Amino acid sequence: MKPTRFLLVAALVVTALPALQGCFPVVATGVAVGVLAVTDRRTVGTQAEDETVEWKVSNRVGNRFGDKLHLNATSYNRKILLTGEVPSEEAKIQIGEIASRVENVNGIYNELVVGAVSSLSARSNDAYITSKVKTRFIDASQFAPNHVKVVTEAGIVHLLGIVNDREAKAAVQVARTTSGVLKVVNLMEVVTESETRRLDMAGEKKPDTAAKP
Repeated sequence: MKPTRFLLVAALVVTALPALQGCFPVVATGVAVGVLAVTDRRTVGTQAEDETVEWKVSNRVGNRFGDKLHLNATSYNRKILLTGEVPSEEAKIQIGEIASRVENVNGIYNELVVGAVSSLSARSNDAYITSKVKTRFIDASQFAPNHVKVVTEAGIVHLLGIVNDREAKAAVQVARTTSGVLKVVNLMEVVTESETRRLDMAGEKKPDTAAKP
């Protein structure tokens, strides 16, 4: 496997593992994390804000509901995707309201489902589907795979990212033809080709954010 492809596979698989929260410890290499940070179309500041938003939403919802639900909070470019299972429609609405009050949240995709909390095996399968979709992004070679974030819940794949129309269509096509995917929800922010080129050029100028040994 070529070094560049190896780093992309390693970095992208690392991002799929949070779906198995609490199952086993994960150690991400500084190189893998650095590859994603430097080539991300979001600014480094926005990436940091998104991580903070995810933590705040998860923490505040956890304080309010405890272990009565299963929540995945995924923030991308200041828009947050809520997936998982909740005990009631009221809880779903309340969680959306909690998320909307977190600093730097500019939009919410509330995809929470009312129902029983998913099993460990179901979450493991979702993580496997996510890794398959990301690997197929690499094999397709139609766009930089880390420009599209993949979140899988109950076999439903949600796609986020900052992409042009060509990249968006390619990503949806790859995801929907991946085995095990039941449905694709397209939440990608579509911009012009010239804008993606500008963002990519700006990304090349970012400082090296890989962790030092």
